[in-house]
Amino acid sequence: MTSLRFETRAGALALPWAHLLALFLTLGPSGSSMAQDYAREQRWADEITPGLVVGEAVQIMATSGKPFLGLFAKSERPGRAILLLHSVGTHPDFGVIGALRAHLFDLGYSTLAIQLPVQGREAKLDDYYPKVFGDAKDRIGRSLQWLKTAGFDKPVLVSHTMGSWMVNEYLDERHSKAEVSAWVCMSLTGGYSWTTRAYGFPILDVYAENDIAPTMKSNSRRKLALVQSGSRQFMVPGAESEFGTKERLLAEEIRRFLGS
Repeated sequence: MTSLRFETRAGALALPWAHLLALFLTLGPSGSSMAQDYAREQRWADEITPGLVVGEAVQIMATSGKPFLGLFAKSERPGRAILLLHSVGTHPDFGVIGALRAHLFDLGYSTLAIQLPVQGREAKLDDYYPKVFGDAKDRIGRSLQWLKTAGFDKPVLVSHTMGSWMVNEYLDERHSKAEVSAWVCMSLTGGYSWTTRAYGFPILDVYAENDIAPTMKSNSRRKLALVQSGSRQFMVPGAESEFGTKERLLAEEIRRFLGS
């Protein structure tokens, strides 16, 4: 069986394609590498921004000089900001991330959900990793800097599936230099790097009761890496990997985690 192998500081991890299919339902087969789909990003931006109910659209500049979309909602209450990272092949107002950015704003947090790099509809996993991960890590860093300029030091990261994988790679490079105060990591496939010991901030590791196989199989491995004070693991009962209908419960759990 064909598998994808990638390296972390904890060692090599092989992920069978069969276990990854649930994560990439939006992606079809492709026989060749694809270029990053900026036109697709723009189409989504054109669709999303006119109908925004929560927050406003902002443009954040990548190191490449290409802007990318952010959805920013500034709370009237003083406090920390939350940077949200969506799953594979979607946009910042989609699914659990789209719901959480609104629920967390209602709970008094300022939220910024950004567009991560996407490929075309016919993309396969190899067209994402590692091809777009360099740009993804740059966008995460640039977004943290954008929030700092807006007056928010050390935001909280909230990520889902592929977004969690991208954050994992970003933090694995930055270690304790990352300007982050906490990380809510949802449905990470595989495990954390052992460099979590150097992060200096807590992690809330979230998975659904009926999550996808790669996430479920690595639950114990991820839990062992939660060494920072305040870190813990949380299972969302009755949920699938997209956490549909459980977003408000999840937002309340994030508030409890950040409050502690």
